[in-house]
Amino acid sequence: MTNTIGVLVMSYGTPENMESVEAYYTHIRRGRPPEPEQLKELTDRYEAIVGGVFPLRENTDNQVKALQETLNRDERGTDVEFRCYQGLKHAYPFIEDGVEQMAKDGIQTAIGIVLAPHFSTMSVGSYIKRAREKAEEMGVHMSFIESYHLHPKLIQALSTRVSAKLDAFEEAGAKRGDVKVLFSAHSLPARIVEMGDPYPQQLLETSEVIASRVGITNWQFTWQSAGRTAEPWLGPDILDTLQELSREQVEDVLVAPIGFVSDHLEVLYDLDIEAKSIAKEIDMRLMRIDSLNSDPLYMETLSDVIISRWQQGSDE
Repeated sequence: MTNTIGVLVMSYGTPENMESVEAYYTHIRRGRPPEPEQLKELTDRYEAIVGGVFPLRENTDNQVKALQETLNRDERGTDVEFRCYQGLKHAYPFIEDGVEQMAKDGIQTAIGIVLAPHFSTMSVGSYIKRAREKAEEMGVHMSFIESYHLHPKLIQALSTRVSAKLDAFEEAGAKRGDVKVLFSAHSLPARIVEMGDPYPQQLLETSEVIASRVGITNWQFTWQSAGRTAEPWLGPDILDTLQELSREQVEDVLVAPIGFVSDHLEVLYDLDIEAKSIAKEIDMRLMRIDSLNSDPLYMETLSDVIISRWQQGSDE
């Protein structure tokens, strides 16, 4: 008899269409509707990257589908079937919806994973907390994967992308060693440092391993997409970093947003539109690496850590 294991695949979530942007933004703001100018700014950003169509949601759907296919490859055996469920932080199906659907389908054992390789109590930790509480309520025995930021296949996939774009710089006439590589990730409130949160260190570890593998010495880490709140966020922001590099007469910059695994708003707008606009103003050539999206190596990364976690059994 086949034993079915549920896999809750969690991510931030995006609106399904332009009409649902306000509800999405209200949920992010914990039930407080955005001011008209705030709503317009976010709507304008979506329209700028996709013209009112939402491939961002489709990217995540494709990742979940590809992961399930990878988990259930024939060569791994047929005694266990992994069934993937989607759980989003700020859009339907919410994290709780995913867990509830598992319970309705008779799933008794499940594993939760977030589409983000690096752990923070404020990001991945908050997803896990919500999923754990709902799983306990529904009687689903669920264990979790907190991070996978140094998995060899993830490093390979990211390194290949960095190397490919450095090749593109060379083809454009730049010297490979002169290209400044900026590894980036979503900023978080700076107080996580005082909390001893592992997020900044894990991101540096990923950056260092990729740099070593590709043979890069001319690199640094920077932050992006900070929230607009009164408290300080981790910096420097990438837009400030670009200005500083310009003053240092750096002409070629490659951005590697290793904190993002697919084409999110923070990649397609914050980097492809906002950062590139700044780069154009200061006469800087700026490229970014391609996103992982449903890359087979990324799917194998997720599959490997999920199967390993299932084999270990729950120790919680």
